[in-house]
Amino acid sequence: MKAIIPVAGIGTRLRPHTLSQPKVLLNVAGKPIIGHIMDKLIASGIDEAIVIIGYLGEMIESYLKKHYDIKFTFVTQQERLGLAHAIWMCREHVDDGEPVFIILGDTIFDVELQDVLRSEISTLGVRTVEDPRRFGIALIENGRIVRLIEKPSEPVGNLAIVGLYLIRESDAMFQCIDTLIDRDLRTKGEYQLTDALQMMLERGIPFSTFHVNNWYDCGKPETLLETNEILLRNSPSPEQREGCVIREPVFIATSATIENAIVGPNASIGEHAVITDAIVRNSIIGTGAKVRHVMLDNSIVGHQADLSGESHQANIGDFSVIKLR
Repeated sequence: MKAIIPVAGIGTRLRPHTLSQPKVLLNVAGKPIIGHIMDKLIASGIDEAIVIIGYLGEMIESYLKKHYDIKFTFVTQQERLGLAHAIWMCREHVDDGEPVFIILGDTIFDVELQDVLRSEISTLGVRTVEDPRRFGIALIENGRIVRLIEKPSEPVGNLAIVGLYLIRESDAMFQCIDTLIDRDLRTKGEYQLTDALQMMLERGIPFSTFHVNNWYDCGKPETLLETNEILLRNSPSPEQREGCVIREPVFIATSATIENAIVGPNASIGEHAVITDAIVRNSIIGTGAKVRHVMLDNSIVGHQADLSGESHQANIGDFSVIKLR
């Protein structure tokens, strides 16, 4: 089965980190966001992926080709006109009626995909949320979806579609997106996949749902750190470093240098990073970054950044040089 993975977003809420790399390549618990997603897809039997790229897309393409041995097709979305538009751009790479599994590339999910992919009808991942105005909402009767509403302004339900879609009737999906685009039917200024799926419902195509137990948001610095903390709970114990205190859970790349430091809990240290005379907890330290003579908490330090000084909280992008006094 083919997966469709939209990753064309800019990630403005994660600046300055996304000024130099796409959001899906930000590290969390020792691996880029897209890496966590690809591992789950491949483990579930997915052997081909159509990846919709845009901003800094060549970096995503390079990473995926280097680390994963499946067939990739890369489609460039020049204009970000909504999720339905992004999916529509893949139509030439999907055979008529071929089932597809759509997964948003910037959010990490905890769900057994093998069971989902066995569903005989189209099915959407859902979870109960407190604020349904930010999501597509599914209304359910007798285990089947009866209506889908994109980002409702008035409360109609709180069962949100959270970015996992098994579509058995891909030809019907593309036809419905054609209708949205031909008639210029937009919701909140964009062509929404939820609206196309609602058209499919109106044509009599059945949809079920599956529950997503855990859904890890990586869209803002604070939620990226929260996701890092949660995922680290399942990380293996790192090797101890002489003269250092390692407080699990942590991820420390084998190539990282740790000297006279306290690392953890809830810290991820990237490849070739250098931590010297420092305390680092609840933080993500990027590849090749240097952290010296500081105490960091709830911080994100980008790739190749150089941070030294005294106790502070920091959120600095790639290649920055900061001295705290």
